[in-house]
Amino acid sequence: MNRSERGEGAYERRWWDKLSVIGVIALAVGVVVRLVTRGLDSWPSALIGAALMSVWIVFLVRRRRRGDARDTGADAEDVPAMERRILKGEAPPQDPDRRREMAALVDSRQRRLRRGRKWAFPLLGLIFFGSSALWFVAGSMTAGSLTLALAVAFMGWLAWYNLRFDRRLTQMRHRLRT
Repeated sequence: MNRSERGEGAYERRWWDKLSVIGVIALAVGVVVRLVTRGLDSWPSALIGAALMSVWIVFLVRRRRRGDARDTGADAEDVPAMERRILKGEAPPQDPDRRREMAALVDSRQRRLRRGRKWAFPLLGLIFFGSSALWFVAGSMTAGSLTLALAVAFMGWLAWYNLRFDRRLTQMRHRLRT
């Protein structure tokens, strides 16, 4: 559907938001990673495994978009554009229906983001730092140090991204109220 058929307040859809593009990219990345890690002789199993993985990824993305669309009342194809608008800190839409959809998406995302905060971060910390401790106990200083560095980097990035996304959602909520 083109923009004039969808109305003036329509969100800009991008080609990389299509499920087919996501599936092809997942397939290509999966094949390359499997060929690099297992060698070029394993291309049939790499292709089959990557195809199954890409189907699974497309299923998960489609399910998430449909859930977001159900929560917000928007079209499933509009969800990525709405999220992009939130992450970029753009101005909220002027159309009252679009504002309501965006507000519902913000509320839904903040609920999901905050829901697992109490148990997810400590559990991930236990897994990552515990595996590092196990490597040190096993006597492998190299693996323990590498695992510890990766744990610190990943947990730091995860905390930063979580706080950043929460801040952007809160900012959009305030913009939608004014």
